[in-house]
Amino acid sequence: MSIFAFFIKIGGMKENIKLDKPIVMVGLMGAGKTSVGRALARRLGVPFVDSDKEIEAAAGASVVDIFSMYGEAEFRRAEQRVIARLFDTPPTQKVISTGEGAFITPAVRELVLQRAVSVWLLADLDLLVKRTNFRDTRPQLLHTDSRKILAQLIDERYDIYAMADITVETRDESLRKTLDKVVDAVKDFQNKKEKTNG
Repeated sequence: MSIFAFFIKIGGMKENIKLDKPIVMVGLMGAGKTSVGRALARRLGVPFVDSDKEIEAAAGASVVDIFSMYGEAEFRRAEQRVIARLFDTPPTQKVISTGEGAFITPAVRELVLQRAVSVWLLADLDLLVKRTNFRDTRPQLLHTDSRKILAQLIDERYDIYAMADITVETRDESLRKTLDKVVDAVKDFQNKKEKTNG
């Protein structure tokens, strides 16, 4: 597989990031996977894909409705099929945002670790609560104590998210600042990979 070089203008300088895999954003709901992933794709000049939106398009129903009608297990099976299809669909160079449970599913995690560069957006509890309040698109947070659920998910899932190739701590900051941190982290990851392979 050929190496794709992306020239990214950062602070007036051109940076060269070489990728032979898609970039996949992982993390809890509210971490910024979609907004940061979309901005990253725009910065790279490559397509952005939201796996939840792809699942909704394939099922003809919202994520909330899929959970309600078929349960989480069936949703996870559909999610695995969609993510596998995204990896097999050209172009290779793209940014994929995944749902918060995708990377937790062992089969999906193995697929992501083998076929993509994974970026975990690490956010603290207060930020996640702030970003997910008053939204009705999060099936696990409907009609419940969102802080309690998110704290439980942090305890259960952060050790698994830590298996991602790259970890970027996101704070209550501008999208541009978080994006710059992600770009720098991807660049560092690629440089280390090149040195190891070289």
